[in-house]
Amino acid sequence: MLVIDRGDSRKARNNALERAEAHSPFLRDAMRSQAPIAAIFLNQGARAAARLALDAEADTLEARLRRRRHGLALAVALGDLAGEFPLEEITGLLSDFADSSMNAAITDAIAERTPGVEPQGFAVIAMGKLGSHELNYSSDVDLLLLFDSATLPKRGRDDAGEAAVRIGRRLIELLQRRTADGYVQRVDLRLRPSPEVTPIALPLHAAISHYESSALPWERAAFIRARAAAGDKLLGQRFLDAIQPFVWRRSLDFGVIEEVRQISARIRDHYAQGSRIGPGFDLKRGRGGIREVEFFVQIQQMIHGGRDASVRVPATLDAIEALTAAGRLEAPAARDLADAYRLLRTVEHRVQMVDDAQTHLLPSAPDALDNVAQLHGLKNGDALIELVRPHVEKVGEQFDSLSPEERKQLSNDPDILRRELAELGFTDPASATRHIADWRSGKARSLRSPTAQQAFEAMLPGLLQAIAVGADPDHALNRLSDIVERLSSGINLFRLLEARPPLAQLFAKILAHAPALADQLARRPELFEGLFDASSFEMPPDADNFGRLLASAMQGQSYDVALDRVRRMVNERRFALGVQLIDGHRDPLDVTEGYARVAEGALIALADAALDEFKKAHGVFPEGELVVLGLGRLGGHSLTHASDLDLIYLHTAEPGATSDGRKPLGPNDYFNRLANRVTAALSVPTAAGPLYEVDTRLRPEGAKGMIAVSLDAFERYQRQEAWTWEHMALCRARPVFGSPAARDRISTMIEGILRMPRDFAKIAGDAAKMRADMERHKPPHSKLDVKLGPGGLVDLEFAVHVLQLTTHVGLDTRLEVALEQLEAESLVPTNIVDALKLLSRMLVMMRLVAPGSVKPTADTWHMVALACGAASWDELLAEHDAARQRIAELWNSIRKEA
Repeated sequence: MLVIDRGDSRKARNNALERAEAHSPFLRDAMRSQAPIAAIFLNQGARAAARLALDAEADTLEARLRRRRHGLALAVALGDLAGEFPLEEITGLLSDFADSSMNAAITDAIAERTPGVEPQGFAVIAMGKLGSHELNYSSDVDLLLLFDSATLPKRGRDDAGEAAVRIGRRLIELLQRRTADGYVQRVDLRLRPSPEVTPIALPLHAAISHYESSALPWERAAFIRARAAAGDKLLGQRFLDAIQPFVWRRSLDFGVIEEVRQISARIRDHYAQGSRIGPGFDLKRGRGGIREVEFFVQIQQMIHGGRDASVRVPATLDAIEALTAAGRLEAPAARDLADAYRLLRTVEHRVQMVDDAQTHLLPSAPDALDNVAQLHGLKNGDALIELVRPHVEKVGEQFDSLSPEERKQLSNDPDILRRELAELGFTDPASATRHIADWRSGKARSLRSPTAQQAFEAMLPGLLQAIAVGADPDHALNRLSDIVERLSSGINLFRLLEARPPLAQLFAKILAHAPALADQLARRPELFEGLFDASSFEMPPDADNFGRLLASAMQGQSYDVALDRVRRMVNERRFALGVQLIDGHRDPLDVTEGYARVAEGALIALADAALDEFKKAHGVFPEGELVVLGLGRLGGHSLTHASDLDLIYLHTAEPGATSDGRKPLGPNDYFNRLANRVTAALSVPTAAGPLYEVDTRLRPEGAKGMIAVSLDAFERYQRQEAWTWEHMALCRARPVFGSPAARDRISTMIEGILRMPRDFAKIAGDAAKMRADMERHKPPHSKLDVKLGPGGLVDLEFAVHVLQLTTHVGLDTRLEVALEQLEAESLVPTNIVDALKLLSRMLVMMRLVAPGSVKPTADTWHMVALACGAASWDELLAEHDAARQRIAELWNSIRKEA
């Protein structure tokens, strides 16, 4: 018994039937030939009508699929006209039917040639709108056909390639051939590689090889929406998994923006008649049309998707939502794109419903345009144009904004060039002219290709303008020359600087102030790409979470590839932290902690990876584990850009035990070899560059002793044999790797050692002697050596450690916490912690701006002063002198009591 709907729903359905009858010859005929579907639509709604359509039966597969398609076309159209189906449900129904039809056709095609054989070894990769589950009302399906010669069913001595082509041809025939019942799908195979010469079905490995080595940038965009849709889906997914690195590249490629823009421009030119909104407008290819929404979204996905998997979403509307959630797209822009896309796709469906034609054009003839408008429920064509106009204008503006405005390139005439550079703001345009002449000479490897030269010239005016108005243009140009000469390829860097002027200004700051960062860029220009992502200016997560992030990136990779990935991610974070200092984005004290979090997280992830690799041969100790102590600045949560890692390796295994692997080892051999592996994982350079220098000389007996010792042996040594300086080092020791239980055990052990009773005079005397030895062997570099100079950070650390060991107050590895606790007990002068903070800020800044023998300029010193909270360099120097005087007085008071 039919349930008849009343009220608004029935009224909307009646209205839909009337509009279909009046304005669509195709739907009018369908309502007559598919009368039960129209009736059930009126009484039960569009979803019930779609279910009825998909249940249609016939004697042959061809007839059955065609009758179902014809009935579904009617049910979907009526549901659309009545407002019962949102766009996503319409496209989903059409896409699901296409998938099921292809599956049935492949099964039938294989059964015809090899009856009774399991259909496998032949896969359909859906591309375009079918790939993203967004098939339109009267669309063709873009397909890539693949086969596996090892599993494809074939007759006797048939060649696998020929068999696959025959299956493909039969698939196309079953879908595309027109009969008295119509057709199922129009098929387009032109997205396969070199379609004019390649067979319609490609061997799996040949297809993978093409996309790994020879594919074009536009093909990357095409595969954003690809999926294994029919046939042997496991085979199809193997292919898609294999080409993921081609589709989603960690390295930004702004060249793809220009390529996609050029494709769009060619489309606009080719379809010039319908490029502007009005009668005859091409809803798909016109300016601001459907294609430009899709291209805009896909470009954002290609830019960000290599680094952020959350935006790798096939469907356009879903991708807009994902980009917005990830902070890659502003909410107003996202709203404009989504609203435009829904409306344009809906109007496109109206145009196609009239005659079931594969068209995207608004009719040019007034009567025909009025007819489409009235099918949509509007008065006339003018109303339809005005409905669409604001949406396509917004999309067109968004798409045009992808590339920067065309910049005038600098002249090749030296005299004109000098005038242009003077106008940009260079006080010495002659020197800048010589630099540019050197770059244009073609000597630099990075500028030898026409593509690189073009990208460089496009970027140069904007970068030079940023350099000219910044600090010390001459220094910046010299460092830019160093980078250009040392780059192997700078195309992506040049394109990024052209595309994002604010990043060009940041780049100019790095060139002017930070030789340490400029040197990194010369080795790895892709480091700068990370700054494109706003998240690079966030503080790193805590060490455990950062370690998990790195572990996730290593998952499923070979050990060597995993090490490369960690180096890339860690160095990107370290570089970004350095840039934050140069840009005045964050307090240097916060950045020192950020550096420490990154290092500790890297240690956790790499130690776990080294252990996983090591235990493949040697197994594990069921009752023992490796524990790593961080000392010095790592132990104190305060690293600089150039800090190495002071580590001690311990283990908790019992003597006499052996590991449980196929190559068992005793505890000393096992944990010493493992510790060396961890050190190598942290320190050995790979193709992705170096990571950290590791110093293990603070272990018992120094360089002469084993690199890893048992916890019991370490405790005995510390209690019975260790020198005073080793106990001083232990004041900044904390476990940074190991199970929570082992960490707690070691922390308790360290505190017990630090609380051992000691004679103040002896400890102070030992410390004073050690400090004097250090001054002889490692004198300060200059009067501004805030670490080694008199009243510097080393003097303060020595004073704190003497007090910690003798009073047992302030036993915290963070110096500022220790000082606050010592101050609370009146053991150090008031506000001595402020001296620590000032000199620490100066140290972390100077590691970037004045590495080695580099002499910073006055502008750089001023930047350092601002970062350290002073109004000028002179003011900072005065504060620096006062801070060192306070520290010197504290240290001298302790030495005198020795």
